[in-house]
This record gives sequence, structure tokens and C-alpha cells, in this order.
Amino acid sequence: MRELVILGTASQVPTRTRNHNGYLLRWDGQGLLFDPGEGTQRQMIHAGVSATQITHICLTHVHGDHCFGLPGVLSRMALDGVAHPVHLHYPASGEDLVRALVSVSSPGIDLQLHPHGSSGTVAEGLEVRPLKHRIETYGYRLVEPDSRSLLRDRLEAAGISGADVGRLQREGTLAGVHVHDVSVPRRGQRFAFVMDTAPCTGAEDLADGADLLVAESTFSDDDAGLASQYRHLTAGQAGELAGGGDVDTLVLTHFSARYDDVTPLAAQAGARAAGAKVIAAHDLQRIAFPKRRRSHQNRVLTSGERHGD
Repeated sequence: MRELVILGTASQVPTRTRNHNGYLLRWDGQGLLFDPGEGTQRQMIHAGVSATQITHICLTHVHGDHCFGLPGVLSRMALDGVAHPVHLHYPASGEDLVRALVSVSSPGIDLQLHPHGSSGTVAEGLEVRPLKHRIETYGYRLVEPDSRSLLRDRLEAAGISGADVGRLQREGTLAGVHVHDVSVPRRGQRFAFVMDTAPCTGAEDLADGADLLVAESTFSDDDAGLASQYRHLTAGQAGELAGGGDVDTLVLTHFSARYDDVTPLAAQAGARAAGAKVIAAHDLQRIAFPKRRRSHQNRVLTSGERHGD
């Protein structure tokens, strides 16, 4: 299961229809919660999301609309008896505030703190890059390793079937057949999370090749001056970020309260997104991860088919 659950889409000021930030990425057996603002715990209830699903919490920065929901989420996890470790990632400069938020949470979970202060890998497959905001801010990127997809016709031609398929994958060769002879490269999927930033190299690095990019779209292009002043993206800049990075799907969020209707923002982003699908997110929306990109037309075996299921 890979999907993005939108818990909130407001920027600094929530509205009657938009809660503060909150995004849960369900990625196989992991649950990554990004930027839990006020009210995230309640939004999780409305969205049908269990606190027990959360394995990582990722803060881009410590402005309140991106982190003031942390105590409630942690307290709910303690109440629900979450037994697995929970990893909290955040900019090192926010240490004092993060520890204060953690200190008022209910104790009882195995919370592991992971401050970071530069680009790099912060957990398996999870990377950060610096963004350009008014305080230290980092975006996140989750990358699945590249692998290979087995091709049915080539396996049949080589006389390999059943349990021998798994053996070939494990050992690399079987009866003179190399796994590369019966497969093609399979590109790993990529998720990027870019929040609160002016255009910058870090945002471009995060967006590069993303299958799903979540990007702030605080201001309309008509308010580009405000975006520059407060170091935020306009909708058009978010679209340009997606277009330049060959992104499959762009999810716009973090909308200013000045816009009741964000349809024009989606149009502005789409005009510069170079073919990327653009979604203007709304609270409690569930967005399925895009289908895996393929560079071939051959029939690919699923894991179940490989094992005869």
C-alpha cells in the first residue's frame, strides 16, 4: 500500500475548511507523518488513520503550523500503546522547541530523536536537502532502490519457472542463465516533500524524477511579491519545479487563507508543469501513488505470479 493521506492544507492561518498542515505517507509497511500542525490528531480520526501506523515523523522546520500538533500525535500514540520505535527527524537548529514539544507529550513510546544539519541520508531511503525559508528548513525525499523486473517471455524461453525463478533472483545465475538475460531495469519510485521555500537548488534536487511531489503553493502568481518577501512558492513556481524535475504527479498544498477557491492556483501550476498531473489537495483527501514508470512493454511478472499464487 502506497498512498498519501492529506490531513491539512492550510498555511499559517487555518480556515473553516482547511486544517493546519499534516500529511501521512503510507509506504509499504511504514507510515511517515510530515509536518503535523495543530489539529492533526483530530484530522487523523476524520481520515480513518491510526496512530499505530506512524513509524517516522518528519519536520521541515519549526514554525508552528508545521509542528504544533506534535504533542497531541505523540500523546495519542502513547495512549494507543504503540510499541515500535518512532523516529523523529527535524532541523538541528529547532532542538530546543522540539524538545519542549516532546516534553509536554504523554510518555510511554520509544521516541528516537534524529536532528540533522546538512544534506544527506537520515534513514534508510530517506534523504534531506536544505530549502530557502526564513529559518532553517529541509525538504524530504524517499527513494526506493532500483531493481529489475522479470519478463515472462524471456523466462519461458530460458525454461525457468516455479521455484527456480526465486532461486535465479537470489543467486543471480541459474543453469547458465543470468538474471540480466531475463529482466529489464526497474526504476525505484520516488516521493518528494517540499514545503515553505523560495525557489532553490535544494527544492530542485528533491523534485528531480519524483513520481509524487508535494509542494507548497502558498500564493497565486498574482501575489509573487508576497511570495518573495516571505520566501514561499507561488503556484506557477511549484508547477515549474515539477516540470523541470520530470515529475509525474504534483500535489499543491499549504494555501494562504486569502484564497477560498484554489482552482486558479492549480491552473497556474499546470501551465508550467510540463505535462505533470496537478492536484490541488483538500483536507482528508487520499491520493494513490502513481503507477510505476516502465521503459518497456513486455509483460512483467508480479511477485505472486513468480511464486505460483
